[in-house]
Amino acid sequence: MAGQPPRGIYNSRAMLTHIDSKRQPGMVDVAGKAVTERTATARAVVVLPPEAARQAEDGEIRTHKGPVFQTAIIAGTQAAKRTHELIPFCHPLRLQGCRIGLDLEGNEIVIECAVKVIGRTGAEMEALTGAAVAALTVYDMLKSVSRGIVIREARLVAKTGGKSDYADGRAAEGGNADGRGGKSGNADGNAGESGNADGRAG
Repeated sequence: MAGQPPRGIYNSRAMLTHIDSKRQPGMVDVAGKAVTERTATARAVVVLPPEAARQAEDGEIRTHKGPVFQTAIIAGTQAAKRTHELIPFCHPLRLQGCRIGLDLEGNEIVIECAVKVIGRTGAEMEALTGAAVAALTVYDMLKSVSRGIVIREARLVAKTGGKSDYADGRAAEGGNADGRGGKSGNADGNAGESGNADGRAG
């Protein structure tokens, strides 16, 4: 029937964490979880048309609105801190660190957002939100040059803490959130050349 969820989505083996037994959405109760250090790194890629890529000079793109990379870093950091205001069932998190790096590789801007939190739930959404909003800011800053800019992807690169760790096998140069490596830096401001969100080589 139109408008009905896929069959089986509410059975006991396939229960979504944000849906209760009465099929009502709600925030997950994390009160019983242990307080631990949790990190997450996310990546977004912005593909620039040639006319936009030609604007780059000395690792920055300057427009009449201001420096693109610096503005994107500020916007992404603000967004990461306010993720719970954008995504309905995200818990408010007090981030201990947030670091965003932008690298121009040919006609692509690779954006990485690495975050760290001490809490009862992970910070993947904060990292993803930071990277995504930084990418959107790049588009906004450069749309007067070209509207052919493409935001190609936004994905989780790595996470630590909670029930399990995660590392994307494609992320050989991922940043991290604890200061032990990362092409684009980490959540406490130290740069590195390789590593994931927990400092292990990617």
